[in-house]
Amino acid sequence: MKTERFKSFNYAIGMFGTSIPINMLKTYAAIFYVDRLGLTTPQWASILFIYTFIDALDNPIYGFLSDRTRTKWGRRRPWLVIGTPLLVLGLIAFYNTPALLGGQALYAYAMLFYILTGTLDSVINANYGALFPELFPDDASRAKANAMRQAFQLVAMIISIALTPLVTSWIGYGWTSVIYGILGGVVILYMSLTSKEKEVKPEEKKAELWHSLKSLFINRKFWIAGFANAFYSAAMALVLAGLPFFVKYRLQIPDAQSTILFASVLLIAIGSVAIWAGFVRKYDLMWVWRGALGTLALAYIPLFFANSLVTAIVSAALVGFGFAGVITTMDLIGARVMDEDTQKYNVRREGIISSALGFMNRLSGLFTSAAFYMLFIFFGFESGDNPGPQPGNAARFLLTVFPFVLMLISLVFSFFINFNDRDAHKPEVDPELRMDIGE
Repeated sequence: MKTERFKSFNYAIGMFGTSIPINMLKTYAAIFYVDRLGLTTPQWASILFIYTFIDALDNPIYGFLSDRTRTKWGRRRPWLVIGTPLLVLGLIAFYNTPALLGGQALYAYAMLFYILTGTLDSVINANYGALFPELFPDDASRAKANAMRQAFQLVAMIISIALTPLVTSWIGYGWTSVIYGILGGVVILYMSLTSKEKEVKPEEKKAELWHSLKSLFINRKFWIAGFANAFYSAAMALVLAGLPFFVKYRLQIPDAQSTILFASVLLIAIGSVAIWAGFVRKYDLMWVWRGALGTLALAYIPLFFANSLVTAIVSAALVGFGFAGVITTMDLIGARVMDEDTQKYNVRREGIISSALGFMNRLSGLFTSAAFYMLFIFFGFESGDNPGPQPGNAARFLLTVFPFVLMLISLVFSFFINFNDRDAHKPEVDPELRMDIGE
């Protein structure tokens, strides 16, 4: 069937759409409002602080509501189709601030649209993530689809992170947000309208909030997978935040050349996703996942000794290879957690579990905050105006030492989780498709 042939592509490209808006929001919001519009750093810090708590509450709620939704269009599609235009409008409004705003009015405007856009992103991702284990029931099909969607995510990162400074220098943040928002929105809607959910039977039980929260709280595998993901996410967040510092203070080369290092990580990662997906199809998922975590941890060692652009590019490429392995396998681990929950309780609640795993991922902010605080404690690095006596070592610590420790912790967590054996090579066949494939 034609729809089955493009099933992986139709779903995977959604990751490109979901990544574009949120990458622009999270990466450039502070530089836009603080550096350009005059919002103070304490005001911006308070926005992030308030948003963190709202985000902690809204993720499980959105997932729970999605699981309980019953429409003829499915459970996830209504949320995606309604939420996407609102997400686009939120991003555009955030970066098109009325010229007359200032002081407390500017602060209120920034808080409103940062939180609104962020919470709409949670709606989109809760439903997009919940579709994954439902559309692809076995490890082989999941590996194929996930490899494709992670490649799309990496392409989105190149556009929305690495190239954004160039784009905004030409057309400004306002028009950039319009282009990125529409581009991302169109892709999300395409994914939503072409990815067919399983039909919900009338007798199928609906998820109950208290029981769902209680079962998650006592689910040991959920916590282990969640913390492993959180430590890994913090390590990679420090790579993105630490590279510009490393370029300026350790390598002492022009700041613009950080784009080359970003590209080294992302382009190698794009090329390596297919390699890791092949490993998943051939070998046990758990050992491939652990191998990816270990590879990423070891990749920080040569980066620690890099002292030129060439050696940094080579080392960054190794980071990209390990990064590809983790993003190829991490979502498959989350899907296994959802599978076991469904089998144990006989109720489908991929939405709330996907959202809860997303919340665990956001815990990485605690670890990245600790890393920046340690720069001040250990190296006296306060700011660009006062970088302390060892700015090169401070930058190297931020980019390599702390992420290495975080990845080791993530790797240790991975050895405390296992799943029942299952045939990862034989996909489950939807009964509706049996006549089409001759079964």
